[in-house]
Amino acid sequence: MLLQKLASLDIPDTVYNWLVDYFSGHSHCTEFRGHISTFLNISASIVQSSVVGPVSYVVNAGDLLGNVFCKYADDTYLVIPASNVDSNS
Repeated sequence: MLLQKLASLDIPDTVYNWLVDYFSGHSHCTEFRGHISTFLNISASIVQSSVVGPVSYVVNAGDLLGNVFCKYADDTYLVIPASNVDSNS
């Protein structure tokens, strides 16, 4: 979803291609009590603690219309007015 939103922005193709490459090929495993899980690919995530993380988050969350975002660093509060409770947007 993030890459689709980035594709709609007016950015150079080389930048978009770099972002596609950057967000591709990430995996994750968990270690607990000396046991390590198998690596699984991550397909729906924004890489935290990265330079592009905050901007990617803003692009990804920016189209939730009719709601109020209160953003600070990596924390976000989403305020949904009563008029939007049953909204699909």
